[in-house]
Parts: sequence; structure tokens; C-alpha cells
Amino acid sequence: MTNRIAIYAGSFDPLTNGHLDVLKASLAVADLIYAAIGIHPGKKPLFSFDERVSLIETSCKAELGADAKRVKVVSFNGLVIDAARAHGASIMIRGLRDGTDLDYEMQMAGMNETMAPELQTVFLPASPSVRTITATLVRQIAGMGGDIVPFVPAAVAPALRDKFPANP
Repeated sequence: MTNRIAIYAGSFDPLTNGHLDVLKASLAVADLIYAAIGIHPGKKPLFSFDERVSLIETSCKAELGADAKRVKVVSFNGLVIDAARAHGASIMIRGLRDGTDLDYEMQMAGMNETMAPELQTVFLPASPSVRTITATLVRQIAGMGGDIVPFVPAAVAPALRDKFPANP
């Protein structure tokens, strides 16, 4: 039997409870998931690639138990379809929070299907408790000294706090 291999691409800057929710759900549709961190030379992420790898791996071990070994963290630049092909993935995982995400993701899935018909996009709805979370909002809240604990895995919260000076 062949393994079902999926790729779940994002910046994961930082990893949020929403990302982790989609990773957990993806374990039901794939035997191996590549959490693929997009590297864009023109963008300056808050966390380095190595920090993001460590946070994803630590969070998966804490939250997924034995299934954490089914998640591998890799980097990619360029098109995600090329990264999927390079890792032998036949499934592209995309998380959905709301209708706005669906509209955008449907366009992206259509474009990807034209370029890589062998890849199947699978949409996974975020659980209601994490639907409002975005990495951008988490970074903004952390930057203003707000409590980010409800929005990120336990390993991410202290790392995120360390990135911002204490607010008066």
C-alpha cells in the first residue's frame, strides 16, 4: 500500500492554534504531512526558519503525541506545487476559516489544478474555537503586549513574548 503524502504550506510565523488544528485534521487524510515553510527572500519573518521548525516540531510533539512523527517540516521557495512534487505529495492541505478563505482558496486550487492536475487540494475547515486566529493578528497582539496564550501552542507563547520588548 502506498502512503498518502500531503503538503501543508504556509509561513507559520508564528505557528498558531489554527495551524495546529488543521495539522491535526490532516492526519485523518494523509499518512505523512509535510509542513512546508515558505521562504520568500523579500519578506523578513519574525521568526527565523530554524526557529519556526523548532516551534512546529515541539508543538507537534506536545499536541499530537505519537502522530508527531508523521509531520515533517521542510522549506520551499517558489511554487508550492513544485514543493509538493519534490516531496512526493499527491495532496495539498488548505485550511479554511470562513467564506473569504474559501473564495481565495478555490481560485488557488483551480490554478494549481491547471498546473499540476495530479495534485488534489483538500480543504479542511478550522474548528470553531480557532477560526478567528491569524498569525498577523497574533503578531500584532504580541507587539502591543497583549495576551497571546489563547491563540498559540504552549511552546510558541514564550518564544513570541521574547520577540517583543516589555510594554510599560
